[in-house]
Amino acid sequence: MAKKILFINQEIVPYVPDSELSLMGKALPQVMQENGHEIRTFMPKWGTINERRGQLHEVIRLSGMNLIIDDTDHPLIIKVASIAQTRIQVYFIDNDDYFSKRQMTVDEKGEDYSDNGERAIFFARGVLETVKKLRWVPDIIHVQGWMGAVVPLYIKTAYHEEPSFANTKVITSLFPRSLNSVLSANFKQCIEFREAKADLLKKYNDSFDFEELGKLAIDYSDGVIAAHKDINEDLLKYAKTNNIPVLDYPGEEFGSAYETFYNQICKE
Repeated sequence: MAKKILFINQEIVPYVPDSELSLMGKALPQVMQENGHEIRTFMPKWGTINERRGQLHEVIRLSGMNLIIDDTDHPLIIKVASIAQTRIQVYFIDNDDYFSKRQMTVDEKGEDYSDNGERAIFFARGVLETVKKLRWVPDIIHVQGWMGAVVPLYIKTAYHEEPSFANTKVITSLFPRSLNSVLSANFKQCIEFREAKADLLKKYNDSFDFEELGKLAIDYSDGVIAAHKDINEDLLKYAKTNNIPVLDYPGEEFGSAYETFYNQICKE
C-alpha cells in the first residue's frame, strides 16, 4: 500500500556527492518514489552547495518565519530544487547563521562547529514547521543522519497534537559516527519548545555526544534501521534492549526489507 513518507536527510546526492546515506548508488527517497510512495525530502542548505549549479530557488510562501533558539531569533529560509535524473524535489532548510555560510559538521580546520546542537534544533523545527505549511500529512517520518536526531523527540512531544503528525510513525536510521566532539553545554536548554522540556533529557549524560544524541533519537522513534554495516553497535544494542523494533543491516538488497519494515511499524 502506497504511503506518504517524509525523509529528513542530513545529506543527499548530488548535493553531497560522497554521501554515506546513499545505498547502492541510490538515495533512499529515490528508491521509495520508484516503489510508488508519495515522498517529501528535506536537507540543510550547506554552504558547500552551489545554488546556481543546483538550480535552487527560494520558496517565498514558505519562508519568513523566525525560530527562537537560545533566546535569539533566527530567520527560516526555504529553498527548493529538483534532481533532474530522478525528478525528486528537495526542500532545503537555510539560515545565514547556521547553514549558508558554513560547511557541514566541521569547519575549515576540520573541527566540529561549537553550535552543532543548535543547528540540529533549528533544522528539525524548520522541517516540521514547513511540513505544516505544506498541509501534508506523512504516514512515516524517516530520519537519516545526526542532524535530524531531535526530530523524534519533537514529534512525540512538542508536535504530538498537530494534525500533520498526530498519527505519524517515526523511523531512525543509524549510520557511522559523524560527530567528534560533544555538543555545547546549553544543548538541553536550547532544545526546549512547548512540551519538549529540558527535564526529559535528564536521563542522558550532560556531555551530549554522538552516542547520547543517538539514544535520544532511538527513545522517541517507533523503529530503528541499521543502515550501514559499520554503525555504532552500542546504539543498536540500546535500541534492542529498550524493545524498539529494529531492522538489522539488510545488505545491498535493501528495498524489500525497508518496505516490510515500514509495513510492520505502521501496523503497530
